[in-house]
Amino acid sequence: MDAPYYKIRDGARYVTKAVLVVAGVREDGYREILGARVTDCENEEFWSGLFENLKERGLTGVQLVISDGHTGIQKVASAAFLGASWQMCQVHCTRAVLRNIPRKHQKEVVEGLKEAYGSEQRLQDLADDLNARGYRKAANTIERFLSGLMSYTAFPKPHGKRLRTTNMVERVNRELKRRTKVVGVFPNEASLLRLVGSILMDINEEWVIGRRYLTMEKE
Repeated sequence: MDAPYYKIRDGARYVTKAVLVVAGVREDGYREILGARVTDCENEEFWSGLFENLKERGLTGVQLVISDGHTGIQKVASAAFLGASWQMCQVHCTRAVLRNIPRKHQKEVVEGLKEAYGSEQRLQDLADDLNARGYRKAANTIERFLSGLMSYTAFPKPHGKRLRTTNMVERVNRELKRRTKVVGVFPNEASLLRLVGSILMDINEEWVIGRRYLTMEKE
């Protein structure tokens, strides 16, 4: 799950709202667009309503929810999808850590994170090192997401690269931005959702007739 932002006319003013796209991988390994919703408030109530809507439409068997570090998703996902685990996108985690690291040390920290991802102990060691160097906020970020950064390791190793980030949805978002940029400002929320929905249907069709995203044979 991830969300690009768009400008919408609201009476005499312009507002920015997110289009949250939810995509998943089916049991047969093919990707599918599960839904999209326009919102200006990603709180727990929003996420709960979204997840319940997906369930009412037939979504079952969710094993892993991958997203950024929004606390609303973490809290609601485990309640909505019993037995599912939450994976913190490692790209988003890296960005969050770097926001609290001086530019001259960022390359070093990025390399440290790359080496540490996949090992809870190495991540904790990196957090301890950053804390000792005075980068407490960066260390706190790693510690806050520590358990969520490891969830993908419970799945077959060949799937790890695709289960540890939201890259699948981010590629969708880039395509949405590319194909909607000619509009600039949307006259209303409905017009935004109509265009986005049309683009998402095209993407979903490409996914269905394309290659499998994950090979689902038992290891």
